[in-house]
Amino acid sequence: MTLNEIAKKMCAKGKGILAADESTGTIAKRFKSINVENLEKNRLIFRQTLFNAGSMKDCIGGVILFDETIKQKTTLGPTIPELISKHGAIPGIKVDMGTTQLAGRPQETITQGLDGLRERLKEYYDLGARFAKWRAVVEISHPDQYVGTTPTIGGIKANTHALGRYAALCQEAGIVPIVEPEVLMGGYHNIDRCQEVTEITLNSLFTELYEQGVKLEGIILKPNMIVAGKKCAQQPSREEIAERTLKVLKNTVPAAVPGIAFLSGGQNNEEATRNLDMMNKIGGFPWKLTYSYGRALQQSALFAWKGQESNYKLAQEAFSHRAKMNSLASTGEWSQDLDES
Repeated sequence: MTLNEIAKKMCAKGKGILAADESTGTIAKRFKSINVENLEKNRLIFRQTLFNAGSMKDCIGGVILFDETIKQKTTLGPTIPELISKHGAIPGIKVDMGTTQLAGRPQETITQGLDGLRERLKEYYDLGARFAKWRAVVEISHPDQYVGTTPTIGGIKANTHALGRYAALCQEAGIVPIVEPEVLMGGYHNIDRCQEVTEITLNSLFTELYEQGVKLEGIILKPNMIVAGKKCAQQPSREEIAERTLKVLKNTVPAAVPGIAFLSGGQNNEEATRNLDMMNKIGGFPWKLTYSYGRALQQSALFAWKGQESNYKLAQEAFSHRAKMNSLASTGEWSQDLDES
């Protein structure tokens, strides 16, 4: 398949992307919440339980994996990428190496992982990956903070430049890049500030992609929605979130991009679903708008599983429900009644 065909398959009608790329440290925190030991066998069992759920075929177009996971064999024999492909989804891989302090701007971060990326992409391609993900982080400082205010233009440009270089290397390797410039939602900023920063970031990103020769028809954008910071006293309605998000996307994202798969960014299960649904109910845009959720797809399954073999079916049912609800949201057909039924 061409890069464009892969991207379109990942974002086909009613389908989204499962972000199962938690690092060993991140999944340790999630396992701790259900008193499960963070062992490789437990990580494998939980993930293959999800990947065998009934909703995989109809609701999941791609699965983002961690380095450990893409190299694992299931307990039944096939490799994890083979299991995902069996259900009609495309295996992918997280390739960034996390963030570190940005030189000269200690209040900001830069994502690492470009060194040796060409060689790693070849290895991942041979293992079955046909898309990759790289996350850049943009943090908005407290509104009353005048010294060290973030983000800076230099910090945004450093991160979008890295995203451009990563995307070009992916396409060279025959791999679709998911480009993820995340404006964090944990602060005190209002929705106006989120809109301003997100628009600047996306404009910078597409400038870099163009300058580095990235084919836009062969990428997927994974942005944040336009929301107020979690600590902001004034929280917007789903209608305002949807309208402002669509406005920013229409101002910045070329129509050549086949799919936009939102990150949940700390929204709870229902928030992530209803906000996506509202955008698709409004309509009037050239891209496929869908989901690339991790916790918002997996959390209910994790609590149903609790590390016990007897709960595998319950975990799969919980995952399938959330996948189905987000599938409906990706076509503007979700409702509160359906979610609660």
